[in-house]
Order: sequence, then structure tokens, then C-alpha cells
Amino acid sequence: MLRTSSLAALVAGASLVFGACAAEDPAPSSGSPPAAEPDDASGPNGPNGASAEGGSSVPDADAAPDDSVAVGHERELRGAWISTVFNGTWPSTTGLSEGASKAELTAILDAFVSARMNAVFFQVRPESDAVYASALEPWSRFLTGKQGQDPGWDPLAFVVEEGHRRGLEVHAWMNPYRGLTNFKVEAAPSHITKTLASAVRPYGNLLWMDPGVAEVRARVIAVVQDILTRYDVDGIHFDDYFYPYPVKDQTFDDSTTYAAYTKGGGALSKDDWRRHNVDELIRETSEAVTKTRPNARFGVSPFGIYRPGMPPGITGLDAYAVLYCDPVRWMNEAWVDYLAPQLYWPTTQTAQAFGKLLTWWAGIAKPGRSIFVGHDATKAGDGAFSLDEYDAQMKLVAAERKNGARGSIFFSAKPLVTDQAGLRTALATKHWVKPAATPPLAIAALEPAGPAPHVVVGNGKVAVSTPANTRAIVVYRAEGDAPAIERIVGVASSGGQATEVTLGQGRWAVSILDRRGVESRGARVAIP
Repeated sequence: MLRTSSLAALVAGASLVFGACAAEDPAPSSGSPPAAEPDDASGPNGPNGASAEGGSSVPDADAAPDDSVAVGHERELRGAWISTVFNGTWPSTTGLSEGASKAELTAILDAFVSARMNAVFFQVRPESDAVYASALEPWSRFLTGKQGQDPGWDPLAFVVEEGHRRGLEVHAWMNPYRGLTNFKVEAAPSHITKTLASAVRPYGNLLWMDPGVAEVRARVIAVVQDILTRYDVDGIHFDDYFYPYPVKDQTFDDSTTYAAYTKGGGALSKDDWRRHNVDELIRETSEAVTKTRPNARFGVSPFGIYRPGMPPGITGLDAYAVLYCDPVRWMNEAWVDYLAPQLYWPTTQTAQAFGKLLTWWAGIAKPGRSIFVGHDATKAGDGAFSLDEYDAQMKLVAAERKNGARGSIFFSAKPLVTDQAGLRTALATKHWVKPAATPPLAIAALEPAGPAPHVVVGNGKVAVSTPANTRAIVVYRAEGDAPAIERIVGVASSGGQATEVTLGQGRWAVSILDRRGVESRGARVAIP
């Protein structure tokens, strides 16, 4: 990092100065509900030369008066879920030292970079607890083995800093309603199952927090606001746990809560009331994100089948009727920036065909709001999940990009880190060959590119101005009149500073991405 005051020192030895100062868990193959937790297995041209659909326009050949150039590339989200519940992805076991824990996280993030990925979905609330320093909820037992025990460091702060340094977005992944994964777990005195015991609903071997209790929803919103206020995360992410997946011969008993609702004058049927409860959580979360940090994304990863027969021929769990979630409404109401349906079935499985489901989900996307497809990586190399299968899935996603499918998220990160069956290598060499930034947020989807950053060139290095809202620097190599993306350089923190980038001989264009995903024009740079 170079501070702004250092720019003057470079000017004397600079060869060229261009630009102007800038402004600112997998479901089972049958399509039935999971036997265990899914996350333990589980427009004209818009900004930056990119269309609202995420495609790239041809950069103009004519320079602006400031000698900058239009730049842009095809955007897509490339991510994976880092599960902490049951030590699924990280940490590998409870009780790891700070050094060992950080080493594991560093290896995960480095694996993301090697595959040219750009987003991390880090599970920070696996069972109404915290994988970060929180005054609202106790430390997760998956860190030390005991709920409430301080590990002595802050994993979320580490992932945010190291992820951003590598050019990765970091999304805080939360489970809204799961109290405890097993009723036998010794909960800390500050845990919600203790402090709001009247809202706990035993179900199977779980303790569930009743979505119909207003205080439960208020806790989730408070946690969202707390994370957005204290951590520089790029988004809030909910998984598919709303009302619980069915357990054979078990009934989720919220009769007392529903009776209180009807006694108070409520007229909705029980099913509609349950959906209303979940809708209210999504709406209020959306409002909280917008109010607290409007440059953060909010999205949900629903079960991959909305309703049987939608599209025709699809069978399986009815998420609308059983989990009481209505992602179609959330998209239509603009409560979410994206949906990430868990399409954990192969293209060859007729009753839950990946391709048919993908086309249906892409069809509900709205302008500026995306579908990020959830893929099952845990079965890589097993049965139907050959590398050819993943190749087919990625090609289908690319074909639906124009309709709203603007990226992929893999569950979980672990098989990508280990390169199970060569999956990470295949993605990097066939589908993620060039770097890409994530699509811009819906609120900025049609915002024009800002002015190019101020750059100072000297000794093969470029000092690039990075205002406080900068997330990354994008480097393009000039190839004729169409600059080709070469590199995205993460900016961990900025504001009154400049970031140094090393370039080789040739002609370049350098732009900056703000936190909303809006890319500036490119500053022309030539290295003799």
C-alpha cells in the first residue's frame, strides 16, 4: 500500500501519467427432503460496459477527454459455501490452535484464488451461535468444543481481511431458525434456547426456534444489523432452513403460537400464516440490510424445487407447502438481490433434472437481480457426478446467463480445496479461465461508469488511487481496441490511499470497482 502523499515521490521518476482523479447440503438424489442437514453434507449498457444481464459490451475505441477508455468484462459470481456446522469444511476439528485454524482458512482462500473464484459464503451462525465475537450470541461450539468458549481470536474478521486482500467477496452465511442441531448439546447460558425458552420447539433431535414468535425474528434482525455494522462483509446469506424439513412420524408443534395469532384476530390459514412469518423475516432482513449497509447483498439459498410440477415433470419435496418459503414472492417483491437454489441433482436425473430446474429458476430472475446456481460438489467423482456432469452443468448455466443465471455456488468448499476428482482444476481450466467480478448490486445495475482512477507510473509499477468505497482494482491488457481482462487485485482497505500494482511491458488499462460492483472507466497505462 502507498499513501497518497507517496504519489508525489513517484512523479519525478514516472514515465507516464494517465487518467483523472476518481470519485469515489445437498438434498438426496430422490428430490426428497434431506435425511440429515443439507449443510452438513451442506437495458442498454449498464455499469462498466456491462449490460443489466451481466454481459459485456464492446469497449469504445475513442478516448474520453481525460484519455480514459471504456472497459468491461462478463460478470458472474463464482463461489462456495464454507460450512462450520459439524466442522464440515472448517475448522477440520474442534480445539485447533489459532495458528492452525488460520492456516486452514488461508489454504481455503488460496484455493479459491487458484480457481479464479470471487466469493466466499462463510457460515457464521450454524446454530443460533457465533463464529465471530458477538455480544448477542455465544461462541460456536464447533470452534473449541464448548459453546460460549472464546477461541481467543475472531474468525470472521480474519476471513474478511484475508478474503478482501485476495479479491474475494465475503458473505456472512446464517441459519435463521435452528436453535441447536441436537437437544443434548449443552447450551451456554446466553444462548437463545435459554433466554427465550418459550419459543423453543423440539423437533426430532433438534431444538428449533418458532418462526411465529416475533422475538425470534427480532433476534435474527439484530444479528444481521450487528454483523453489518461491525464487519466489512459484502453480504448476508440465508440457507434453506425456515420451517424444518420433515421428520418421519413427527409434528412441528407451533399450535400455541398459531392459537395466539387467531385469538388476536388473525384470519390466515395455518399454512399461509407460516409462509407469512417467513416472508416477514425476509422483508425485514432486506430492509435492515438496505438501511444498515446499502452496498451489501442479501440473498437466500432455497431448496431446489419450488413446487412439484414447476416445471412440468419435476417431482420431489414441495418447499412452498412444507418449508413454507416463497422465493418467487421474494424475488418479485425485490426483497432479495439473488436466489441460489440448491440444484443438487445431475442432468441425467429426470424427476429432478438439473437443466429443467435451472431454466425455470432463471426465468424468475428480475432485472439486476440474479440466480446463482447451487451445485453439489460433495459427490464429485461419484456415480453420476463425473467431471463430464459438472462440465454439462456449467455449460447450461452459461447458456442461461442472458436469462438471469449469473453464477454458481458450490457446496461445499471442501471438495474444491482438495480438488476432489479434479473438480477445481476442471472449473479453472474450462469454465473460469479468465478472472471475473461479481455482477453489480441491483441498486447500481444501470449506473454508468465513473471516471478513471488517478494513476502514477514508475519503474514498472502503478500507484492507483483507491477511494474509501473501493473493493478491487481491475487490470486489462490492451489488445487492439478491446482491452482484455488479466487480473483483479483485491483492496483490503482503502481511503486516502493508493494501491501499488506491478505491470509488465505493454499497454494497459486500469479501473477500480466500488463496493456495489460499479466499475470505473480505465486509466490508460503504458510500460516501455
